[in-house]
Amino acid sequence: MPNILISNDDGIFAPGLKQLATSMLALGKVWVVAPKDNQSASGHRKTMHRPLRANPIYNVFPPDIVAYAVDGAPSDCVAITLMGLIDEPMDIVVSGINSGPNLGQDVTYSGTVSVALEAAIFGLPAVAFSLSSRMIDADYGPSDSWLRQITAQTLQNGLPHHTILNVNIPPLPARELRGIQITRQGRRDYRDILDERIDPFGKPYYWIAGTEPGGDVEAEGTDIWAVNQGYVSVTPIHLDLTRHEFLSALQAWEW
Repeated sequence: MPNILISNDDGIFAPGLKQLATSMLALGKVWVVAPKDNQSASGHRKTMHRPLRANPIYNVFPPDIVAYAVDGAPSDCVAITLMGLIDEPMDIVVSGINSGPNLGQDVTYSGTVSVALEAAIFGLPAVAFSLSSRMIDADYGPSDSWLRQITAQTLQNGLPHHTILNVNIPPLPARELRGIQITRQGRRDYRDILDERIDPFGKPYYWIAGTEPGGDVEAEGTDIWAVNQGYVSVTPIHLDLTRHEFLSALQAWEW
């Protein structure tokens, strides 16, 4: 039975994490190491200038699951686990289920995706799962069969070096999910605004606010299009951020 490490960015008590951990019990031995509180949009950061604490968590997950809450970032959870927090060698890292989508450029902000990217740095296959709903009472149940199918396929077939799968699931009843689409990243349209306010001492402070990001739902084959059409989107992402087709043009500049 494979050892499956699970983490997230919504925190150890997030309902999506419990759903994912419970679903993975059908595939192997499950370990949960997740942030003690919400770390959404934390990106791929690592704690270097203070100690980290990992505390055992009881009575949250099924009894077969060993769980720890870490006072750091999502990527910290993966790093300290693979460096020795747990003696067992992990076979795969699975992240989520995130509350809200991780589509297009969202992956650069996402702590959920960063869990998987940190695993890829350590040479492990990894999958990041997100449900495209931010509702507090969102139903993660319909995701169950897709979580198991995609993870099982990843365990069976493996992934290329430094590559992860970014999976986005529409918030639909199971009978309305249309299947899987293998996709590329779409292009997000962010609508952020800066909300400036004054504190009781007369000093300004700021909220980054705005409405939910949009995106091109007509560009067939993208993750944004697939989720909009009711498909589970599976996008391969890798750590090489080089724009290879631009190298020759860049070399032609007058350096």
